Amino acid sequence: MYVRERTQSRTPPRDPSAVLGCLLGGAVGDALGAPVEFLRWANIRREFGESGIRDFVPAYGQLGAITDDTQMMLFTAEGLLRAHVRGVARGLCHPPGVIHHALMRWLLTQGERTPLEVGRDGWLFEERRLWSRRAPGNTCLSALRASRSFGELADNDSKGCGGVMRVAPCAFFPDAFDNAAESARTTHGHPSGYLAAGLFADILARIWSEGITLAAATRASLAAHGDKPGIEETRSIIERVLALHAAGEQPSPGSIERLGGGWVAEEALAIGLWCALAAHTLEEGVIAAVNHSGDSDSTGLIAGHFLGLIHGPDAIPRRWLEHLELRDVIEQVARDIIQVPEQYQVEDCEVAEAIWQRYPGW
Repeated sequence: MYVRERTQSRTPPRDPSAVLGCLLGGAVGDALGAPVEFLRWANIRREFGESGIRDFVPAYGQLGAITDDTQMMLFTAEGLLRAHVRGVARGLCHPPGVIHHALMRWLLTQGERTPLEVGRDGWLFEERRLWSRRAPGNTCLSALRASRSFGELADNDSKGCGGVMRVAPCAFFPDAFDNAAESARTTHGHPSGYLAAGLFADILARIWSEGITLAAATRASLAAHGDKPGIEETRSIIERVLALHAAGEQPSPGSIERLGGGWVAEEALAIGLWCALAAHTLEEGVIAAVNHSGDSDSTGLIAGHFLGLIHGPDAIPRRWLEHLELRDVIEQVARDIIQVPEQYQVEDCEVAEAIWQRYPGW
């Protein structure tokens, strides 16, 4: 059966608005899934009806609340921006190490102590609305607490989704696969835990830079990285999703559960990808991605990142944007992802100093 690829790119390559769409799309998926993250589908259906949850309901004491997924995504973006500034100013930089440093600042916002001396500077760290604990994953917390140096790889065998859910900003910087995978590996030591993160960022990067469809970007990413040692689990489940899509099968709470719950990295990526591939609209895809018996906020975030990048910010329902927590912060980070690499030049003292104050490249 012929299946139209519904997620044709609607934005030209490297459209700045696509970055905004990607980050906001992920955040609304996170916020929609937050209230049902730990509920089985039967409980979701009992509480919200046969169609499941379709609009924001309060979580963490407010409507449109984000979770640790979006928090860590923002600090990953901050790390990438600081890495860029450091690379231009110093001529040498290891982005995963700088991202690791940024995640230590996130750890401080969670009321935790850090094992390393951490710079408490930059505007994002000073944003007190981020200083709220939103059910952070135990693996992320324990791995960061155990770090002995910046960029150190995690000494565990975890493949939880806490690595993949935070790496979307890597798509908008060079070496998307490697930076995402190595950054995820600072907390998740199982190959599926960090290679799924690399694949996710690489797929997003191909859509943004080449203007190709989600299905085409996924196939290209598998062709480029699918033979890496340890990626077998991730490649297998992503190939399964592509086959389901080609056969015209639609994600439903029951069919999603056949892929797993999304608690581990490759399953979360697969669920978010399938819901994005099958969707006509961002709203449709995000709603599908949160209504199942698994890690609803993470799978909603992944689908939202894909669909926000493809369709742009105007595709996000206004009723969601109006109540999205930290919308202004997310929008500022998206603008900075575009503007800082374009504007930061050490020769331009006034502009460089302003950017350095926002993203110190120590």
